[in-house]
Amino acid sequence: MAKTLTSAIGVDLGRYSLKSVLLQKKSGDRYVISHFASMPVTDGVERTPEMLGAEIKALVKQMGGTAKGCAVAVSSPGALMRIIEQPETPPEILRDALRLNGAALMNQDCKNFVLDCVDCELPATPHTPATNAQVAQRRYLIAGLPRTEISQLTQSFEIGGLGNVTSLQLAPLVVFNAFEFAQPDAFNNHAFFLIDFGHASSTMTIGARRELSLIRNVDFGGKSFVESLCGLSGEGAETVLTALANEDEVMVEYARMALMALTREIGSSIGFYEGRREETISQIWVSGGLARNATLLRLLGEELRMPCEPWVALERCELNVSSSKRAQLSEEMLDYSIACGAAAQLLNA
Repeated sequence: MAKTLTSAIGVDLGRYSLKSVLLQKKSGDRYVISHFASMPVTDGVERTPEMLGAEIKALVKQMGGTAKGCAVAVSSPGALMRIIEQPETPPEILRDALRLNGAALMNQDCKNFVLDCVDCELPATPHTPATNAQVAQRRYLIAGLPRTEISQLTQSFEIGGLGNVTSLQLAPLVVFNAFEFAQPDAFNNHAFFLIDFGHASSTMTIGARRELSLIRNVDFGGKSFVESLCGLSGEGAETVLTALANEDEVMVEYARMALMALTREIGSSIGFYEGRREETISQIWVSGGLARNATLLRLLGEELRMPCEPWVALERCELNVSSSKRAQLSEEMLDYSIACGAAAQLLNA
């Protein structure tokens, strides 16, 4: 029998930065962060396996520490994520069917993808028996990456010294698992809406009592938000961010305008979900870089008429880092939720 892991490295391979944490699981339900690192990468440059491998090697060296297991979360424009409805089917059979006939099952050829399939719905219990509709159709999450990308990542891991990678996941899905780790009460007992702000795009996720109901990407991120403010005001990026932080009235109204398309997307997604499930979402949970902007969170809350709160996976953990790095980690905590979530999922598998 394989030994249970007591420590794991979580790596977040973002398109614009790399992050890693070393997470240890102690007795009971205690988790400890002992090492961490982050490193920006060049915007707009297509990285070869050799380039990414060198970056991973530098990241691991900067982090320090070792663990027997490593989980990697990948952000990729070529990723496939879809929730489909199917008659109850064992995941391994559904995976083969998608490879052979993906065009018929989900209007996309999947022959060149490495796929995974997960049943999104919890099994019925004696207290909550399955309805006829549940018996007829179930929801499955389909996720995958192109085979060529998997091959390139494998090369990069070898070059970077990550010989212990036991889990490769898509970053938008890791957000869902990280939220379970960080906010177990909300995850287990309520309907919830998550938005994770990235550099160029963001991920919106809806779940209820452990079940994943909706996941989609939107073309709105920190870069497009700042560019909108610069275009509306005619000022530079540093100036608009300073003015927004100082609650400048004109800049606040520009920010409200820049958020209009996003708030429409969020509102329509919540309305679609509530109409189908007859459940109410009463709060927006926000992660990613823009989550540290209090003015943006306030404006989102005003436009959507519900509170928008940041959440941080590392708040669940004890910190055992050097005093010289503690202040840095406190400032950057929002950036490590995906890396932490990947490591936590591996430890609890």
